This record gives sequence, structure tokens and C-alpha cells, in this order.
Amino acid sequence: MLTAGDFKNGVTFEMEGKVYQVIEFQHVKPGKGAAFVRTKYRDVVTGAIREASFNPTAKFENAVIERRDLEYLYNDGELYYFMDPETYDQVPLNADKLGDNFKFVKENTVCRISSWKGSVFSVDPPTFVELAVTETEPGVRGDTATNVTKEAVLETGAVVKVPIFINEGDVLKIDTRTGEYLERA
Repeated sequence: MLTAGDFKNGVTFEMEGKVYQVIEFQHVKPGKGAAFVRTKYRDVVTGAIREASFNPTAKFENAVIERRDLEYLYNDGELYYFMDPETYDQVPLNADKLGDNFKFVKENTVCRISSWKGSVFSVDPPTFVELAVTETEPGVRGDTATNVTKEAVLETGAVVKVPIFINEGDVLKIDTRTGEYLERA
């Protein structure tokens, strides 16, 4: 058990059957009245952010979030399979557990899997990945006014905006958080 007075950034707690993570907190002691804890917290499953004030003695159940690094193996059409590199156990997951940034993950990539009470709620790929360009238009010489970009299809099927000097076969470094091209690898 923990109290609202114990809140710190990053602490996870259970309330009303859901698990939340503290983003911001502030202990407030007004001139009149009782002290309280003003808190901004995020639902770790849905990502929704809420704000509330709690009495510093309010008690909450401690929530334990399990995070494991699993290797992405393959997709059989409806399920995505991950493997624990230590035990070789395979974990099948539905596509709804994967985020939008999963389009940058290719086979044999290690991802961080987060679960609460055995239920997986998020799959986080590495922050940066290196992927080859499989399809893009050739750049036209002299077409360099300012920041000219074109679309390129990567080996995972994801489409990103790249500078015009990028050609098919080039390996690019991509930021999976934003989906942006960073540099040639």
C-alpha cells in the first residue's frame, strides 16, 4: 500500500480497478484548510491523462508493471509472435496490442513488452532502427530549392519522407517515436 503523500514521478498505483502512473505531483499546503496532493496521472493501458487532487493520507494499492525484452519472430496473418530469449517461450499477441510505430519493426528485433497482472498492454520497439529502402523515385538533379523530400518505402512496408538524394538500397536510420528519417546508416 502507498499513500498519496508517497507519490513521486513514475510511481504506478491501482485505483478503481485500473492502473495509473504519476506524471506530475505537487504537495500543496494552503494557508487555510488541509494539505492535499495535486496529481497528473496517466492510464498505462489506454494512455489517457487525468488530473485530480488527493488527500495525502488516501491509500492506493501498489501496481507492479512487468517489462520484458522479447524478440519479434513472425506474423501468421492475425497473431504476432514474440520469443523470450532466456526461456525460448513464445508469446502470441493480437495486432491491437501493437502501436503505430510497430510498422518499423522487422523480424528478429528485440522489443520491450509491458504487462500488468499477466495482460500485455504495450509493445515498444527500439527507439532507433536501421531499415533498407526498397522503393523510391530517383532524385532529379537541380531540384534542390529548399528541403525537398520524397516518399520512400522501407523493407517493412512503412513509408517515410526522405531527402531527394536517397536511393533504393540505401540503409536509413529511423526514429520510431516520430517516424522520421534521421540519417543514412
